[in-house]
Amino acid sequence: MNNFSTRVISAIVYAAVFIFAIVFSPNTFIGLITIFGSICLWEFSKIVKIQNPIIPIVALIALIGLNFQKILETDKIIYLLVFCLLHSTYLIIDLYRKNYTKRDTVLKGFTALNYVVLPFFFLAFLPFINNHYQPNLIIYIILIIWTNDSFAYIVGKNFGKTKLFERISPKKTIEGFIGGFLFSIFAGFLIGRYSDLFSVQNWLIIAIITSVIGTFGDLVESKFKRQANVKDSGTIMPGHGGLLDRLDSLFFLAPFVYLYIHYLM
Repeated sequence: MNNFSTRVISAIVYAAVFIFAIVFSPNTFIGLITIFGSICLWEFSKIVKIQNPIIPIVALIALIGLNFQKILETDKIIYLLVFCLLHSTYLIIDLYRKNYTKRDTVLKGFTALNYVVLPFFFLAFLPFINNHYQPNLIIYIILIIWTNDSFAYIVGKNFGKTKLFERISPKKTIEGFIGGFLFSIFAGFLIGRYSDLFSVQNWLIIAIITSVIGTFGDLVESKFKRQANVKDSGTIMPGHGGLLDRLDSLFFLAPFVYLYIHYLM
């Protein structure tokens, strides 16, 4: 079996499992996100060389799995959200530093908590609007991510000349980013126009957040891998690499979209 066939089969299986879990029930979605988050934590721990990755994995399972929906009904979750957003913003700013950040054991654990655990928590509860599960929300966001990535690649490959972050991701171009951004907005417009979940204006804003923050999420993970001198985060997805490689945009943007939908919309 050649590499292309392997990639296609792996992608189909991954998409089928993900979509089934999303649409079947809120419990299967939360359960799969918990499993995905744990795998991503394991892969990230390998990248940054955390000696005992079990600790952040247990923290993730406890945070999501112990039915923290009661916290969602209070104002206390805003503190977790602000803390997570501040750390994500720091990681974005850190992209512009030429020198890599040296992390000791404590800082590695702190980074794992804020880079992976908290974003996956907000991803797990993102589609719960007024305590009602809205599976289409996650599907639409994934569709916008796919649109952004696909057209960023197509436009970048055919018209890209100016590097976006050459020392972190040599293949990404500004032209590709603009192409992905514009088509993401178009996808957001179509979703808002033909779905009954949120208005067109809200979906345009969500599309902007998804495109911009999702791109930064991919760059942040690329910087962690470049610092560790590894190509992929793992080998769990034949032909694609690790699960962290596939979900870096989705979980990184989740807290930002959560902020907009639950507090600003």
